Amino acid sequence: MSNYAECTKSYADGVTSPESESGLPIKPVYDPADLTGWDPQTRLGAPGEYPYTRGVYPSMYTGRPWTMRQYAGFGTAVESNRRYHQLIDAGTNGLSVAFDLPTQMGYDSDAHLVHGEVGKVGVAIDSLDDMRILFDGIPLGQVSTSMTINAPAALLLLLYQIVAEEQGVAPRELTGTIQNDVLKEYIARGTYIYPPAQSLRLISDIFSYCKAELPKFNTISISGYHMAEAGATPVQEIAFTLANGREYVRAALDAGLDVDEFAPRLSFFFVARTTLLEEIAKFRAARRIWASVMRDEFGAKNPKSWMLRFHTQTAGVQLTAQQPEVNLVRVAVQGLAAVLGGTQSLHTNSYDEAIALPTEKAARLALRTQQVLAFETDVTKTVDPFAGSYAVESMTDEVESAALELMASVEGYGGAVAAIEKGFQKSEIERSAYGVAREIDSGERIVVGMNKYALAEEDPYEPLRVDPAIEETQRARLAGLRAERDGEEVQRCLAALQDAARGGDNVLYPMKSALAALATVGEVCDALREVWGVYTPPDTFY
Repeated sequence: MSNYAECTKSYADGVTSPESESGLPIKPVYDPADLTGWDPQTRLGAPGEYPYTRGVYPSMYTGRPWTMRQYAGFGTAVESNRRYHQLIDAGTNGLSVAFDLPTQMGYDSDAHLVHGEVGKVGVAIDSLDDMRILFDGIPLGQVSTSMTINAPAALLLLLYQIVAEEQGVAPRELTGTIQNDVLKEYIARGTYIYPPAQSLRLISDIFSYCKAELPKFNTISISGYHMAEAGATPVQEIAFTLANGREYVRAALDAGLDVDEFAPRLSFFFVARTTLLEEIAKFRAARRIWASVMRDEFGAKNPKSWMLRFHTQTAGVQLTAQQPEVNLVRVAVQGLAAVLGGTQSLHTNSYDEAIALPTEKAARLALRTQQVLAFETDVTKTVDPFAGSYAVESMTDEVESAALELMASVEGYGGAVAAIEKGFQKSEIERSAYGVAREIDSGERIVVGMNKYALAEEDPYEPLRVDPAIEETQRARLAGLRAERDGEEVQRCLAALQDAARGGDNVLYPMKSALAALATVGEVCDALREVWGVYTPPDTFY
């Protein structure tokens, strides 16, 4: 009996099949029977055509590679600016800004609540002065900048616009992305400020503002990455992300926008794990689902509105502090999964990120990983290499089916916001995370270098550390700023912002005036807190 027949017989005789990360069965052998009745025209289409299974552009990487981004930001704006220049010199063609926790939560560095957190997980941005320093010497008309910021996304976008205008760059020429996805904050991450209804109002105002003022800027990056980092399976990741996307579209439509006015600027953000085949299937399934949602459910006419364009970051949660050099291998596999899945831009994590902020050498190696994939392999020479694969096409169908079922469950609660308020998504993700943790603890799930092939003694490693004096530096800068600015003008601008927030006017216009008058991030967010309140999550799913 041939090996093929033997393996197929074992499967038929009931040998337990391994499962994917999403709990879907993986067959030992896939063959033509797995695609019986499968229509390649409707399920695949051509690259760059509906349903975009094979990619959103006809030529994909055969014309040019994906955008290589590196996520960076730590300490002060001066230090982060230095790192950005290093990355540009190393060949990156897209910057991705990491903000510290106080900035993400809409607090200034001198707020009592944020003591000890200033500059730790990203750069501290308190005012226009900090943003000027952050991008000093970087031509904003020539780089694409992604900003990982959510609840205060409008503020950071406006600060970026003001700095670009000071450089002489017209806002209509600026390119980049703000994450601006607050719904996933309620589900998985926690850096929310306002209640969901008010947050959606703010996001709709951003859509409208950017349509008029920054038409080339991606107004939202609807994120599954952080849900995956919190423990979501691949199916949960795309199902909850696309359900959130559906909610944002509804909010924009309710605000009076036409779907084809804003939908082409929507973008997404996913993780890439080491489980290469399921990740490729996940990306292909997500494109197909979103194309159908936009065309058939929302009636979008512009093909660009049907395209699911996405950024990918390799899986930080899969990195280990033990034997950190092994993470170089993990990141290479994860990056390959993203590329074979058809990502539009990619950030590869540094091998030392499970220990501390990346060193300069580690960040450079992460970028080199992408450059090797792009220029030393043949994966960029043909579009969608896995098209027609018995295994990947079958897995794509299974992931799609399971994701649609989960999206239907979200709709059963009344949509993403209603499900969030009941704690549904959070509860599902926590259940999955607990299962993974148990598998690692028991050894059922192997993590090389941690629960198998561990070393008795780890090699010494000197991590990059953030100077705790940064907090005092930022406090002093804020004190000087408040002493020198026109305080009455700031208060007048903040009052105008609150009037817009109480009514129906777009809040970004008075917000920009306040920031230009040197109102701080915390002051602007506090002004809106007074009008809109803050969100308190439910204790449990019910």
